[in-house]
Amino acid sequence: MILEMKVPSPGESITEVEIAEWLVEDGDYVEKDQAIAEVDSDKATLELPAEASGIITLKAEVGDAVAVGAVVCLIDTSATKPGGSDDAPAAAKEEVASAKKEVVAEKAPQPAKAKETYASGVPSPAAKKILDEKGIDSNAISGSGRDGRITKEDAVSAVPSMGSPTGGNRGESRSKLSMLRRKVAERLVSAKNETAMLTTFNEVDMSAIFALRNKYKDDFKNKHGVGLGFMSFFTKAVVRALEMYPAVNSMIDGKEMVSYDFCDISIAVSGPKGLMVPVIRNAENLTFRGVEAEVKRLAIRAREGEITVDEMTGGTFTITNGGVFGSMLSTPIINPPQSAILGMHNIVDRPIARDGAIAIAPIMYVAVSYDHRIIDGKESVGFLVAIKEALENPEELLMDNNIKKALEM
Repeated sequence: MILEMKVPSPGESITEVEIAEWLVEDGDYVEKDQAIAEVDSDKATLELPAEASGIITLKAEVGDAVAVGAVVCLIDTSATKPGGSDDAPAAAKEEVASAKKEVVAEKAPQPAKAKETYASGVPSPAAKKILDEKGIDSNAISGSGRDGRITKEDAVSAVPSMGSPTGGNRGESRSKLSMLRRKVAERLVSAKNETAMLTTFNEVDMSAIFALRNKYKDDFKNKHGVGLGFMSFFTKAVVRALEMYPAVNSMIDGKEMVSYDFCDISIAVSGPKGLMVPVIRNAENLTFRGVEAEVKRLAIRAREGEITVDEMTGGTFTITNGGVFGSMLSTPIINPPQSAILGMHNIVDRPIARDGAIAIAPIMYVAVSYDHRIIDGKESVGFLVAIKEALENPEELLMDNNIKKALEM
């Protein structure tokens, strides 16, 4: 019996996928539920499992865009699994290939060696003068003159000039962008072209958070099994600021503005196939432990390619952390249809004014890009200031003056 395997629907609104990689070859015997291919949608990379055991016939090539519901391969379920050692055929093939190489090597004519004399590789007087003036070693040049002598023309052509190739590697390669990468590119261009995007900046003294983490991070990890990172503080600070400035937690839908009474926080994660943005649902209800556990879970799934479309759908606000790559400052691009995004950056010891004196403190620059069509400058600035205040005074504004209760210690 021949089974037609069709592309399943990865999620709502997805009409086609792209064959990113075949994990089997045409004519292979596959087992039921064995991963036979990786397919890219515009939101995620998914594995395609075999629906039955049998001999597979591929009907699409890597890079092909295939509609949802289209046939991508056939499986002959009546075929029996080949017996014997799987290593034997491979070994036999290697022996045959090796024998062929030996025969070819025996038959291949050996190139005639160039005649070598005292003149081989020696520059003529005129060539030597040019090479000495330009600091070029004659050993790096092949002479085209009689018996390999380096001529004046050889020396002139070897001298690098402004804008001329210097003999270095000038190769290039081309590779097709994945469907996910193309979709990300389209969304970024759309966000730049279709929103009135502006960015406001501020700086945060991270001393208070550093002190809390240094004091409690070991006990926190021992009790909860996750680290006490910066993302929980930033997520809690963002939730507080969104409740203070609800316009930032809103979106434009045609001629209407849709505001949300919940905070689904998208976190940007760098995955093997590009940028992934999984969502922390109802972050307003999560504790520090809850946020850290969810961030860890989603980040691992994104980096291992196991994230689902549902886990990346939605989100009312995004946090992106360029600081993990060393970014000092940036203007993050809004993740549509959201209206704002917070950019975190690296933490550097910088001189600041504190109590009338100069002090050294761990400072992070933060940025909020926002859609000016529904978020006014006053709201965007106030929103970022609220985040700054919460991060610089976390014990009072994020922990209700009860650190151990907030950390569930």
